[in-house]
Amino acid sequence: MTNSANSMWGGRFEGGVDAIMEAINASIGFDKRLYAQDIAGSRAHAAMLAAQGIITPEDHKAIDAGLEQVKAEIEAGTFTFSTALEDIHMNIEARLKELIGEPAGRLHTARSRNDQVAVDFRLWVRDQCDAAIAGIDALMRAFLAQAEAGADWVMPGFTHLQTAQPVTWGHHMMAYVEMLSRDRSRFVDARARMNECPLGAAALAGTSFPIDRHMTAAALGFDRPTANSLDSTADRDFALEFLGAASICAMHLSRFAEELVIWSSAQFRFVRLSDAFTTGSSIMPQKRNPDAAELLRAKLGRILGATVALFTVMKGLALTYSKDMQEDKEQVFDAADNLMLGLAAMTGMVRDMTANREALAKAAASGFSTATDLADWLVRTLNLPFREAHHVTGFLVALAEKKGCDLPELTLAEMQTGHPGITQDVYSVLGVDNSVRSRVSYGGTAPDQVRAQIARWKERMA
Repeated sequence: MTNSANSMWGGRFEGGVDAIMEAINASIGFDKRLYAQDIAGSRAHAAMLAAQGIITPEDHKAIDAGLEQVKAEIEAGTFTFSTALEDIHMNIEARLKELIGEPAGRLHTARSRNDQVAVDFRLWVRDQCDAAIAGIDALMRAFLAQAEAGADWVMPGFTHLQTAQPVTWGHHMMAYVEMLSRDRSRFVDARARMNECPLGAAALAGTSFPIDRHMTAAALGFDRPTANSLDSTADRDFALEFLGAASICAMHLSRFAEELVIWSSAQFRFVRLSDAFTTGSSIMPQKRNPDAAELLRAKLGRILGATVALFTVMKGLALTYSKDMQEDKEQVFDAADNLMLGLAAMTGMVRDMTANREALAKAAASGFSTATDLADWLVRTLNLPFREAHHVTGFLVALAEKKGCDLPELTLAEMQTGHPGITQDVYSVLGVDNSVRSRVSYGGTAPDQVRAQIARWKERMA
């Protein structure tokens, strides 16, 4: 029994398509998301064909009006998608033929589904880069607001999740602004590289028709047409670059999500998340679970998994197009959806969270966090070699541990058991506020440095 898919292919195939083959071959279940890009590409192609005299102005007018109607039907939810027609391209073309008749068959002149899907997918991924950039901008502004509010609030800085040195809340928030700025730049760079138009490469070798690829590239907002027809249809680097940038960005989101899980615990109490991003327990009424942060932490697994999956699809393909490449879109669609959801959720959490300044300050003063300040003072004031200063400081930390107190609570006499040259002036560097104020090197945690970085970023993002 011959079905409509065979008629779209042409006269080469006489037999019917087995139901299993139809199921594995069809992509309309997911690539219908490309409808707007497909119609935009077809309209640009038809306009170029008419300008080059390849189709008549009358046919172009009918095609353009028909494509507009198809788009309206899809957006109104009245369009019927057919699995038998395989993909978004053939679904749209079949409906166009129902609407305008014979001129619809001239739309596919001088192109192939290979360059058609390449331009559709590239347009879609380009749109996702723009969306990711906007989402990152919103999250950076949320971190900037938190940094500005607590530019001089002290908190512990950690290595190995152990208290290391005091830092400021603002400095910690600005670390994520820097990370996100690199994520943003990766999407900007990827977008610039993908902004070449593959339409006109046809199946793989170009076409003998006198097409104007620069015209279609400009109409679709590309910088230029791609320069090699083989590469044009075989390339999915743009999707891999998007996934790579998305994976790194999601990793950054996951790192802060982990901090939120830790910080919002009863043991830390550094932050309180809003009710909008926490849940209760079905059995323990005291619980405020950071579910949004935990779910966001898991999103990296899906996005990174999509990246690995597409690399695996592409790694063994000889030029040019192979049907394997139909497996590219679901991975990218899922990764893009989850990245945008993650950015929106994190923006909400950062915007709404409340820092517990008292708990931050108390933790900043614990764990001998000013030991490095003591060592630096010994080097600057007593001219000790750093290794000797490190040894003296270690001795005094051990003494404080034995007494059950922190370094500032040791008496001067006790300090002098570590080195007789220590004077009362040493206490000027041991408080956490003194410590953070002293870190005045560029990019350091001193409040004035933090405020300078906040001002720099606010100006850049204005």
